[in-house]
Amino acid sequence: MATIQVSCRYCTSEQVIKNGSNKHDGHQRYRCQTCKRSFQLQYTYNAYLPAIKETIVQMAMNGSGIRDTARVLNIDTGTV
Repeated sequence: MATIQVSCRYCTSEQVIKNGSNKHDGHQRYRCQTCKRSFQLQYTYNAYLPAIKETIVQMAMNGSGIRDTARVLNIDTGTV
């Protein structure tokens, strides 16, 4: 059996415990004991990834519209 070293995506602490699973797709959820935030390692939809959220903000600051951002990132305009 292989073990995976999981670190918090928010504070990079390694004091992480399992915290159930996502009810829709069954992906494992984790909870950081340092910052008390929960997260997943895998997401079903790209819009949930923290990197996509940062990209949306950067594109908005550079003058890209909602439809242009949605088309480039392949997500829905309502998500943007």
